[in-house]
Amino acid sequence: MRIVVSGGGTGGHIYPALAMIREIERRMPCEVLYIGTENGLEADIVRRAGIPFESIEISGIRRSLSFENVKTGIRFLKSVVRVRKLLRDFKPDIVVGTGGFVCGPVLYTAAKMGYKTLVHEQNSLPGITNKFLARYVDRVALSFKGSGHHFGKNEAKTILIGNPRASEVALLKINPVEERRKYGFEEGRPLIVVYGGSRGAPAINQAVVEMIPRLENTDWSLLFVTGQVHYETIKAQLGTLPERIQLRPFIYDLPLILKASQLVISRSGASTLAELTTLGLPSILIPSPYVTENHQEVNASSLVETGASLLVREKELTGDRLFEACTTAIAEQEAMSKASLALGMPDAASDLVDELLRLIQQKN
Repeated sequence: MRIVVSGGGTGGHIYPALAMIREIERRMPCEVLYIGTENGLEADIVRRAGIPFESIEISGIRRSLSFENVKTGIRFLKSVVRVRKLLRDFKPDIVVGTGGFVCGPVLYTAAKMGYKTLVHEQNSLPGITNKFLARYVDRVALSFKGSGHHFGKNEAKTILIGNPRASEVALLKINPVEERRKYGFEEGRPLIVVYGGSRGAPAINQAVVEMIPRLENTDWSLLFVTGQVHYETIKAQLGTLPERIQLRPFIYDLPLILKASQLVISRSGASTLAELTTLGLPSILIPSPYVTENHQEVNASSLVETGASLLVREKELTGDRLFEACTTAIAEQEAMSKASLALGMPDAASDLVDELLRLIQQKN
């Protein structure tokens, strides 16, 4: 298989793409070309993964009237010319986009040139680029049940797949006892893991700092991942902590310790939710209020409605509110875990590759 992949800006667009690529490589010989931007995270992450990478210059569309949109239009047209040459030289069997504005010129050009195309939408509420592309591509792969109607008359092109990131987590060989031992956590104590993304979330960090004194009268263990930027400040603020409360700036192999936990406190980005449901973990979700159209709260809704998660909005977040939510979740852990696992789609990467193969066969 020869495949061109495009997606970038944030890890939420890049890691599902990498999970899909690894599934293809696991199943068959393939050649991959990744098209991104030099300014997005993909430039570093994709190259580190050893995947051939080409860049284009493109920016996102402002939702308000702005002269920047004129510049974006010019960059789009220039990118179309470059993408056309890249596709002619590479001659892919299919072109796949996983979100972010870089996908716009790549998938648009591919569709206009007659290549088979698919876009993957990670969130419940689709981004502006994927909504634009839906009218041109052959298929739109969804991560959340019931989100197809957001594509309007192009809903017929949608198919529920899930997030490929879930498949990578499902394949991990995890020994919960060993993982807990790495951090010095005792067996028999409920373990809560809290993180707000790679850079941390100040509001979540502050609430956890306020909550920690209340843990003295519980038997809970806590792994508090602050984010690199906030670690030293919070470490100085908290001082010496008991062994059952561990502070870390960042964890590269986070899913390993997640599997050993009883409760997770986090944002509700699409990849995070894919991991939580695949592992069947109860969670307290605190959606970021700083994302487009509040899509993280929309993402969280399916988990909250089925009882897999509790929702705490950032404007309501305090140490006391978080402690109350933890108390409820620990008490209802078994039921929440079952509800979470029922939402998991651990075969997402395999199902996505199956759909790519179906589309490729249709062109012959």
